[in-house]
Amino acid sequence: MENAAAVVRGFLADVRSGRNPAAAATYMAERVLAHQMNAENLEVVERSPANYTAHIEEFLALFGPFELIIDEFIAQDDKVYVRWRQLGTHLGAVAGYAPTGLPLVEVSSAVYRVADGHIVEYWIQTDRLGTLEQLRRNAASTAQS
Repeated sequence: MENAAAVVRGFLADVRSGRNPAAAATYMAERVLAHQMNAENLEVVERSPANYTAHIEEFLALFGPFELIIDEFIAQDDKVYVRWRQLGTHLGAVAGYAPTGLPLVEVSSAVYRVADGHIVEYWIQTDRLGTLEQLRRNAASTAQS
């Protein structure tokens, strides 16, 4: 059995990075509970490797080939905490904002739980207000051009 840190490192490098979304089945269980930690609407979404692959492909359509920068990585037992920045380009409509072609950074963190060598559950938080502020600023910038 691979340790939790190795599983999550592989997942981030291969799948979450957008390099090989189809490799999700290598790292994820068939049923993964994804806790969306939004203060106004806590929600648990059931993910599978197939729909997670589609999720990352959607990111690629919205942000283009993005760079995933890991800012923090802490592992303990079966849980791994990761904080990252996703640096991309606004290529698709996001939150009602038309594509601007300008840089867009998304900041997120997640705790992954690994069992039997696969991710089985995670809790994710994304700075949605920061993303929205960038979208507003980018839209204003392109409107002035």
